[in-house]
Amino acid sequence: MAASAVVLDLDGTLVDTAPDLARATNHVLRQNGRRAVSLDEIRMLVGHGARKLIKRGFALTGLALAEDRVEPLFEEFIDYYGTHISELSRPFPGVIALLERCRDAGIRLAVCTNKQESLSLKLLGALELSGYFSAVVGADTMGVAKPDPAPYREAVRRAGASIPRSLMVGDSGTDVLLARAVGVPVIAVSFGYSDRPVAEFGPDHLVDHFDDIWPLLHSGLARAPEAAMAAGLQTA
Repeated sequence: MAASAVVLDLDGTLVDTAPDLARATNHVLRQNGRRAVSLDEIRMLVGHGARKLIKRGFALTGLALAEDRVEPLFEEFIDYYGTHISELSRPFPGVIALLERCRDAGIRLAVCTNKQESLSLKLLGALELSGYFSAVVGADTMGVAKPDPAPYREAVRRAGASIPRSLMVGDSGTDVLLARAVGVPVIAVSFGYSDRPVAEFGPDHLVDHFDDIWPLLHSGLARAPEAAMAAGLQTA
């Protein structure tokens, strides 16, 4: 069965956003007397939304952040990041070619991310990617974040597609957990952002380049749930 809809994660899957996320995180950290984090460190911290990113950044650079300080620092982060969201971020190699092939083949495309919806739309627009997607669902769209299945289901609904003929493309254990919760296949990219190698979470397929995804969209993508169960599917 060929896929009729492809739902993709954003940060670390479609777009290499780590440089701009690092600049925004380090802006907040420096304003509060902490050291800067490196790009390699950022790639292990991203994926659970900006609030979690800030909390992880503070925990990594000293004492953990008190809960009553999270929201003010989140607003500070959003203000800075929103202004500099696409200065260094770029689509990963092969992304645009795959999106164009999917569009030409009539495959619906959607984004399901733990980034805020407004920031996701702003980033996609700045990188001239918006026109490829029929839906963009963020962590705040449904009031719940991945791996809760609700954002994925809403993305597929908005794209005008059916869940049984959809699949997920992501870069982390969160995306694998999401796909298992919905009951759809999942392709993981090896170059994304994860605190553990994404292969350890048991995705159905692991690719090193977006060029490797197109043949999989027509292969049936037989799931291997026993591999996922064996991996434990635990995320930080």
